[in-house]
Amino acid sequence: MDRKALLRKKLQKQKVDGFLITDLLNVKYLTGFTGSAGYALVTSKDAVFVTDFRYQEQSRQEVKGFKIKIERGDRAREIKDLIDELGRKKLGFEDHQVTYGFYKKLLKKKIRLKPLTDTVESLRIIKSPEEIACIRKAVRKAERAFRRLQPFIKAGTTERKLALKLEEFLKEEGCKTLPFGVIVASGSQSALPHAMPTDKVIKKGDFIVFDWGGEYNGYYSDMTRTVVVKGGNIPRQKEIYSIVLEAQQRAIESVKADIKAKVVDAAARNHIKQKGYGENFGHGTGHGVGLAVHEKPYVSWRSKDDIKENMVFTIEPGIYLPGFGGVRIEDMVVVRKDGAEVLTSLPKKFKVI
Repeated sequence: MDRKALLRKKLQKQKVDGFLITDLLNVKYLTGFTGSAGYALVTSKDAVFVTDFRYQEQSRQEVKGFKIKIERGDRAREIKDLIDELGRKKLGFEDHQVTYGFYKKLLKKKIRLKPLTDTVESLRIIKSPEEIACIRKAVRKAERAFRRLQPFIKAGTTERKLALKLEEFLKEEGCKTLPFGVIVASGSQSALPHAMPTDKVIKKGDFIVFDWGGEYNGYYSDMTRTVVVKGGNIPRQKEIYSIVLEAQQRAIESVKADIKAKVVDAAARNHIKQKGYGENFGHGTGHGVGLAVHEKPYVSWRSKDDIKENMVFTIEPGIYLPGFGGVRIEDMVVVRKDGAEVLTSLPKKFKVI
């Protein structure tokens, strides 16, 4: 069943006779459009994509299965005219996307409105074989870039230089965009889960956390590796690293269809707690990756998501010790009938450079 058909089934249950999609990732998912301006309107019979003059030719090349219209004037007025033309009365809209100001404009046009939550996102959460193939290629690009970085990882360079070099390699591997700014965090900075690269010089004995991702055809990858520069408290560093690695492996082994996402989180979190570092692991164990680098399912103790076959998400436990440093190890998995297929292949053995 195609994506429009799946969406229409959902709209029947929501009791709306039209759905306005303005989130550009959701628009891309449904139409194929990769530009920066446009929206889609889907009804039980019609599917219309609307953009402006700049994307007139691009939309003809990319958009499939939708009638294309070019926006000429006030958007609220044009939406009103379009639903009147299609004979629709009650319009659903994405509650996370439409601003209150635009909502009031639509109301002034006498449009009956109903906010909908996660309508397209609930379709995106299950990946098709084609989507998984794209993510797999995004993983390979990111891994090749990181392998090229290895000769540059040494004491005396800076976090920023390594981050810029890794970004350069990612672009050279064909990544049109990056899912997020590359994270390189060393020494005490590695105890900050989302530290940004600085001009800090990497020293002997530092942990270095690398968190980066690749892209292919609009789909992303996300991975983390932690290494140690020779010269520090190697036994303690190896102990912390081994705990994180074992926690990650337990989480990977727990993955299967039709369990709660919080079960996967607990597999990692409980091991870290048992080793006495529960207070040093404060973020979720993972998150979905696809057209966005953070999307459903969310793998945390707070998550209400269910794990289903063909979901793709990260598994990334960590331990962060202020003043000492931190370790995070992150892989991507796709859920199969018999467990998790790990998409990432970079070595995870404790590495001292």
